[in-house]
Amino acid sequence: MKTHVSTSVNGQVHEVLVEPQQSLLEALRDEMGLTGTKEGCGTGDCGACSVLVNGRLVCSCLVLAVEAEGQEVTTIEGIAEPEGLHVIQKKFLEHAALQCGICTPGFIVATKALLEKNPDPDETTIRYWLAGNLCRCTGYDKIIRAVQDAAQELAYEA
Repeated sequence: MKTHVSTSVNGQVHEVLVEPQQSLLEALRDEMGLTGTKEGCGTGDCGACSVLVNGRLVCSCLVLAVEAEGQEVTTIEGIAEPEGLHVIQKKFLEHAALQCGICTPGFIVATKALLEKNPDPDETTIRYWLAGNLCRCTGYDKIIRAVQDAAQELAYEA
């Protein structure tokens, strides 16, 4: 029996019917058409499906869709700004910190969560925060440099 869920995703209210065992990841992709969040492993080990729920970084494959009732969810689609890409997204492009793209949305969402909590992280802190996100294509140095550069630019803008 499907359950009605009303949740705010990227500032827009979505009302969907979901199965009791359906993950937030599945609801985002299949019911809401938000396909930017990727499924890498389905077990919470890779971080490709990372989203923010009430500002908290979570693996959406491990959260039931019914748990999103009344919550504020931010996906990769909600990171960009009205005038274009967010600084974090721009820096990932500038530093070539992406290749196949499966992990990129999760890394960007995790970076946003990090920089909101710690606007001036050192390299160890960045590596710690991004440890839940796996990349098989680019390696991590370009990603770390992109995060460092984004932090500097965001600090400059503030």
